[in-house]
Order: sequence, then structure tokens, then C-alpha cells
Amino acid sequence: MRKRWTAALAAALALPVLLEARTKLVTLPGREATWVHLDNPGSTLVEEERTLALQRGTNQVDFSWNGVHLDPDSIRLTVLDHREEVNLISVRYPPAEQALIWEIFAARGASVRVRIAYLLAGIDRLVEYRGTLTKDEARLDLDAYMVLRNFSGEDFQDARLILGQGEAFERESRHEETRKALFATHAALPVVKVLVWDAAALPWEPDREESNVGVPFQYRLTNTTEGGLGKQLLWNGKVRVHQQDGHGSTLFLGEDHAGLTPVGEELRLGMGESRDVVVTQKREREERINLRRNRAGGVVLYDTDEAMTVKVENFKDGPAVVEVVEHVEGQWEMESSSHEFRREDHRTLVYTLALAPRETQTIAFRYHRKNVR
Repeated sequence: MRKRWTAALAAALALPVLLEARTKLVTLPGREATWVHLDNPGSTLVEEERTLALQRGTNQVDFSWNGVHLDPDSIRLTVLDHREEVNLISVRYPPAEQALIWEIFAARGASVRVRIAYLLAGIDRLVEYRGTLTKDEARLDLDAYMVLRNFSGEDFQDARLILGQGEAFERESRHEETRKALFATHAALPVVKVLVWDAAALPWEPDREESNVGVPFQYRLTNTTEGGLGKQLLWNGKVRVHQQDGHGSTLFLGEDHAGLTPVGEELRLGMGESRDVVVTQKREREERINLRRNRAGGVVLYDTDEAMTVKVENFKDGPAVVEVVEHVEGQWEMESSSHEFRREDHRTLVYTLALAPRETQTIAFRYHRKNVR
């Protein structure tokens, strides 16, 4: 046993001898309940409940943490029972020891529950996901695992692990031990496969490239109750996705790193590239207008009249959803557009096309840029 509770009499001149209660941080039997909060990867909050057998008068409780990576400034004790009769009087730290002594006054002898909280370093946790996609790419089963690595110097038995929001789950964790545990399962989540063509990242005329040009694609799901989630945020972590092959087995599709996804936000998993969709963009017009000159006749400011066309061809036997992302620098106004678009920020506009099998759509848009130097 690493931890022990001891009781000793504190002698006073003419006073009766009082029991001194001593507690060691490394004892397992003294804990009645333990909660380990893992929502902050840099610092772990531990809360534990114990029962102190207090005598009438002043009791001394010694709390030590030899070999445990504990922040002494973070230790807090809260009395849960008999608050009208039990008071924490003082805290003192013995020199050259990893310990502190609480002085607790009790109006009468009683068994009193207390909660001890402290920050513990050396516990590292990771979240990993395994996704299984249906053959038609419409649904995703998502299993969430927590990898807990404990190098704190402390052992936890039957501790309640809390990963931020959501229900706690009970696990054992020992010093220098790594455990991987399933903590959440989400079945048949609706997903949408979206191909994303970004004009700033991909060639405009793929036919002129020496190698085949693929369009990156993502699987997207929304953290909402309608989407089968919505009760808590999704933690960031690596996601490995497999796809059903229709014969009772699965094939590894790819992996991505999921970002922290709050309730109501969208999770996007990039899985690779598709060559079944081809996007070709051309600049149809780029003309300077409204020239402003200085006294010497030099052009100092001008506007531009620009027009673009984007042909999107779906060679698949099934439908495809394609996002075309365009970037326009500076101050600009759209003059005309063949399709609706949304502005993500001042310089980015996104077209979303739903293409039928073997369908081709062409986006045509014209805009003016202002006050170009």
C-alpha cells in the first residue's frame, strides 16, 4: 500500500490527549469515491471523497504525496457533513516534505465526509475514432476511444473518468500504465460526401496537366440531435474510416484528424481524392475600367471588370455534390451569377452543386473589383 491513514494523540499541558488523524495520498483504502476530470489535456483535476473519524476538539490531518506529480498550491479540502459543527482552521506545510497538515475543529466526535481536490500532472489522454461507412456512403458508425497514459505516480482504482461533457465512465488506471477504452458509440450517423474544388489550390485546366488531377472529397456530419449526435461536443482526435464492401467485410478508406466539434457545428473528414469529377475554370474577361490618374498622367487607381466560367463534369454513375471555392481579393461586387453562392468571408465565395449521374453544369459569374492599385 502506498497510502495510509494514521491517528495519533496530540499532547497538551493539562488538556486531554486528542487523536491526530493522518492521511497519505498514496493509500487506496482511504478513498470512497474518485473523479478524474480529463477535459483539460494539460492539467488533470482529481476529486476524491474520504471519511474522517474526528474527535471532539482540534484534529490534525496530514496529507502527503511522495512520488506523485501533484501541484501543492491546488489542494483544497471541503467539508461535506456537519458543516455547522466542523471547521477547517488552518493549513501548514512541514519543511522539506511533500505534505501538508490540516487543522480541523469538531464540536463533537463524528465521522465526517470530506472532498479533497487537486491538480495532477503526468496524465496524458488522447481520443481516437473508428468509423465504419456503409457501401452507399450514406451512413457512418462512429466509435470513440480514449487512450489514457498515466505517469503521475498515482494509482486509481474504480475511478470515474470525466471527459468534459457527457456521462462519466468507470475505469482503473495505474502508474506507468496505458489503457485504451471505448467510451462512446454512435450508430448510423447520416453523412454527406462532398467534393471540394478550390480555385486557389487546384489547376484550372486539368487537361493540360501531365498527371491526373483528383478533386479532394470529405465526409461531413453535423453534431446535432437530428444528425444522431448533439448531446456533447466531439473531441479532437485521429479518425480512421473503413467502408463496407457489401460482402460482410470492410476496406480501409483513409484517416484524418478531427477538430474539436461543438454542438451544432459540422465535422469534416478528408479521405482522399476523386477522379470521377472534372472541374475546368476559365477567365473569360479581365478589363481595367474607371482609371484614375495623377497629375503626370500615370494610373494610380482603377477598377476591373472580370468574368469567369467553371465547368463541372460528373462522370460517375451516381450523383455527386461538389463545392467550388473561389477567391476574390480586395473590394468587389458581384454583377451577375448563374448559380447561387454563399460568402464565407470577405474574399471567399462558395458554390454548391448537386449533379445527377453523368451531368455537366457550368457556373458563370461576373464581378467588379474596385480601387485596385
